[in-house]
Amino acid sequence: MEKQEGRDAAGVRLDDPWYDALASGWGELDGTGAPAPVLPPQSADRQSPGPCAADIYLEVQRSAAFQEVRGRYRRFVVPAALAFLTWYLAYVVAATTAPGLMARPVVGAVNVAMVAGLGQFLTTFLLTWAYARHARLRRDRAALDLRWTVFDQTRAQQQTRTQEQARAQEQTRAQEQARAQEMTRGHER
Repeated sequence: MEKQEGRDAAGVRLDDPWYDALASGWGELDGTGAPAPVLPPQSADRQSPGPCAADIYLEVQRSAAFQEVRGRYRRFVVPAALAFLTWYLAYVVAATTAPGLMARPVVGAVNVAMVAGLGQFLTTFLLTWAYARHARLRRDRAALDLRWTVFDQTRAQQQTRTQEQARAQEQTRAQEQARAQEMTRGHER
């Protein structure tokens, strides 16, 4: 979502940080038409001082912002699912236990069962629309903020790891150069 309308659209960062990232093993292509390579898991004996990805995700999961997003989700989904399930079961029970009621004509050849059956479809579409609207208005921004938080933390972790690897390589190069200079001095004597 690059374009956002509304009163505070300029201050909201809505592009998805992982939209272009490949999830290896999920059948996505790597841009050349070939499946993405499966990356081996990182070794457990890492020496980096920063938190690992699991720690970052656990921290986010424990955060108040994440709990608020989950709470908003549950406060909508649980009652909506229960209401729809109740409505569906009422339709099925009425169709099996009260055939006289369901066969009662409403208009011409249209009976109560047909109206209730069409009501099931209408309810499905209305519930889908209500869910999408609720997600857009009450959860998407907060969830995207959480995504950016995780993305920024993992990016910082990766930058730290890259810097540590570069330092280690530089130290190795310096040690190799020192050994090479000692060997040349030893041969010169």
